[in-house]
Amino acid sequence: MSDFIDYGNSDFRSVINSSFVDKSGLLTFLNNNLDTENKFICISRPRRFGKSVAAQMAYAYYDRSSKSEELFEGLEITMNPDYKTHLNKYPTIYIDWNRFADIPKNEILKEAQKCFVADLKKSYPFLQEQESFSKALAEINQKTGDRFILIIDEWDMLVRDVDQDIQDEYVNFLRAMFKSNNAKKIFLLVYMTGILPIIKIRTQSALNNFVEYSIVNPGITDKYYGFTEDEVKILCAENDMDFELMKHAYDGYIIGREKSMFNPFSVMQSILFRNYNSYWSKTASFMAIETYLHTDADNVRSKIIGMMNGESATVRVSSFRNDMKNIDNCDDVLTLLVHLGYLSYNPETRSVTIPNTEVSEEFENAVSVAGWGELSKAVNSSLNLLDDTLNLRKDKIARAFDSYHFEASSLLEFNDENSMRCAIVLAYYAAKPFYKIFHELPTGKGFADMVFIPLHNSSHPAIVVELKYDKTADSAIDQIHRKEYPASLKGFSKRIILCGINYNKSTSKHEVEMEVIEGNR
Repeated sequence: MSDFIDYGNSDFRSVINSSFVDKSGLLTFLNNNLDTENKFICISRPRRFGKSVAAQMAYAYYDRSSKSEELFEGLEITMNPDYKTHLNKYPTIYIDWNRFADIPKNEILKEAQKCFVADLKKSYPFLQEQESFSKALAEINQKTGDRFILIIDEWDMLVRDVDQDIQDEYVNFLRAMFKSNNAKKIFLLVYMTGILPIIKIRTQSALNNFVEYSIVNPGITDKYYGFTEDEVKILCAENDMDFELMKHAYDGYIIGREKSMFNPFSVMQSILFRNYNSYWSKTASFMAIETYLHTDADNVRSKIIGMMNGESATVRVSSFRNDMKNIDNCDDVLTLLVHLGYLSYNPETRSVTIPNTEVSEEFENAVSVAGWGELSKAVNSSLNLLDDTLNLRKDKIARAFDSYHFEASSLLEFNDENSMRCAIVLAYYAAKPFYKIFHELPTGKGFADMVFIPLHNSSHPAIVVELKYDKTADSAIDQIHRKEYPASLKGFSKRIILCGINYNKSTSKHEVEMEVIEGNR
């Protein structure tokens, strides 16, 4: 295991030969920080958000052993006047900690340093035999004056899910490397990427000389990891894919100024396989979520139920210690899920949401094994309820809600119309892959309680649901007509199903009335 320095640009060449979305503007950002006080940079984003591609691009650009001009031809970076100033000019080291994944974690650091030093010796034969990577770099710098660009991918592999002593040893290794007096002389730039921001010791970063750009606070790096809406529109047009379906499945992330960011891995898999299935969630087990659902369980469960209903949940992200082992409360859980990509964080409202249907499926899997039996049963029976609704089986719908009411009683209290609405959204959870679901949607002369608008090119009918609490289902249908709710839905569907649902407090029963409006598209 070697080849960390002067190994060429073959990795980025493979990327360029595939479907590459130009993110080379990132190199301008890195160039602006070369040999400055901000040259120690850590980028954290969820898995499969383009971190490794960006790292490979940076290596191909800076590596002195490469001739990469042809690879960057036509890309954004070539428009920068400093483009050729830094192109293939520096001794550049690339470390991907995943290369050591087969080694026992308590041995990785020792074995890795041996590999690093052995590889340096190929380019610097005078290097003395030693086990310390940082001392080897210092010796080279002292004897040659060479200053390095160091790129570390998956920097946090040895702080995630490891014993505390391994984590401590690794953090001390990084501190010795980057907090030493020689660090500023040795490195022109250090560019680290990972899922987590740098771990905190007490309230400070363990490497407080690093400038961190996370998914919570991305700064100028917001558009470089993930696909923007405009980029996905171009990809869809070039590959004859439906943008609206792509957006429904993989959009939903807010990253800094970018209010509509897509999961890039899933977008490219969708194009490859010509469908809109769940891809990103299959790259890691849903057990990664399930583990944390038991911390501050009541608060976590309440907020996740709300988010599965399409609501947002407030969160305080500042208390998170960037550590997957020390999770103490609901805020820590939700913040971790943001960094892992399971939730989207809105810095303006300081709240989180489930971003899209792909991630919603992951939460369905998680709650099914988290001991939330009532919720899991309701979600699993949701497909039958949707089928009954589409086929106007109002008696079955009413009985289903009677049953659901009983099963969900430990999760929600049916004491008003709002609680009833929350429960019904959960019951119709299976509709999410086929519909855009709106709450209190402005339609006609008022606000419809719930509106299900079929996705583009779908054959499903639109559905308007009006809820009543301790009144009548007929009065719900009457309100739909009186306030002309269906008028705003013309053009979305050939059929509109009107569904009035009333909960009778004295009998604890639901009653349902339904109508169909034809010929609206």
